[in-house]
Amino acid sequence: MRYLVINGKREEIPPFPHHKAYVYQCKQFFFAKGMTTHFTMTNYVTLKELYQGVRNKCSIPRDLLLDPTSDCNLKCKGCWSQDYKSGHNIPYEKLDDILDQAESLGIMECLMTGGEPLLRKEDIIRLCRKHNKMTFGAFTNATLIDEALADEMVELGNFNVFISIEGTKEETDFRRGAGVYDKAIRAMDILKSRGIAFAFSACYHSKNYKTIASEEFLDHMREKGAWFGWLFQYIPVGNDADISLVCNAKQRAYVQERIRDYCIKHDYVIIDFWNNGHLSFGCIGAGVGFVHINARGDVEPCAFCHYSDSNIYEVSLADALRSKFFTTFRNAQPFSNNPLRPCPLIDNPQAIIDVVNAGGARSTHLASPESAEALAGKSFERAKEWEEKSEELFKRMPEYVQRNFPRFLRYFAFKKGITDGRRKNI
Repeated sequence: MRYLVINGKREEIPPFPHHKAYVYQCKQFFFAKGMTTHFTMTNYVTLKELYQGVRNKCSIPRDLLLDPTSDCNLKCKGCWSQDYKSGHNIPYEKLDDILDQAESLGIMECLMTGGEPLLRKEDIIRLCRKHNKMTFGAFTNATLIDEALADEMVELGNFNVFISIEGTKEETDFRRGAGVYDKAIRAMDILKSRGIAFAFSACYHSKNYKTIASEEFLDHMREKGAWFGWLFQYIPVGNDADISLVCNAKQRAYVQERIRDYCIKHDYVIIDFWNNGHLSFGCIGAGVGFVHINARGDVEPCAFCHYSDSNIYEVSLADALRSKFFTTFRNAQPFSNNPLRPCPLIDNPQAIIDVVNAGGARSTHLASPESAEALAGKSFERAKEWEEKSEELFKRMPEYVQRNFPRFLRYFAFKKGITDGRRKNI
């Protein structure tokens, strides 16, 4: 039996696909201290992905990110979903088909994004029941979580949620609307009372970054029962994005160092995308770790990269992973040899221009299509600041990170050679 220490309590971890096993696997992946740990994690999933990649002639992602709907019951400041055209919903039958395809490729983790995925909670529950060998999660504002849903989650066992919160009550309600903080906290209380391994999910920006990185906030999330956390930087996606919310290099470094120290001190899992490039070994988009399908069916590298050359209604998931754009995207990875600069959107903005144009991709932003040049233009200045700051930060990384990162780069080069490289020769 496997165990995790959660908030000072030793918790048993049931077999995958239980929602607690998903947390355990996240810790193994993001905090792997060597190649052995990486290859031997839960049921040798890494080796299985490598095998499936060779078999299917493409990189097989660990997680399928799927938007069942573009609709949302909130209108959060700075969120691109608020200006999506309403009415985009993937029918249950198509969701079922996509999951069948994912399972045939060996993808056993599905994370629902949106929009607000719990607007489709009845369909999600049906999918969890049918695909009971997969684990599911949903990034949610938590306003639709009640006792009845929590009881369903206990019965299912393979579904958990990641609750969006912005820090304090004032900071959360500032972006999400009056009363949303209280509803999120109530949802946490309901889930904790039933032993569900949920996460908190926070978007940090120039106005709340100190709160999100504070011991007070993180301690509070653990006290409320969060088994782990997801952190996302505010990314200026969309033509009308509020640039003032983007963190500068000093603010980003502040979060990176404090989150790192907190995780070490409390043996706690916080996945800080963009700042955890050294833990995930660079960008994991375009099938390396993630693939995203939006509510219109466009297959994208990740939930933040709104460009595609494939639609799931027109091609299979395998063909989308083998598409020209995805292959071009993967061939460009890693986008930097500095693991604290993993992302082509904000860390290496010229890269997103290059791969979109070379890969023949189009903008898939639903309300207001945005060229790669327009998106990148908002990040060049910040990226230059971060390039200088991140070099300094990396020198202070733990020794095992500095030692292992070059090894993982060689492994990913090998992986591309026997999947995408093999395809070129066929």
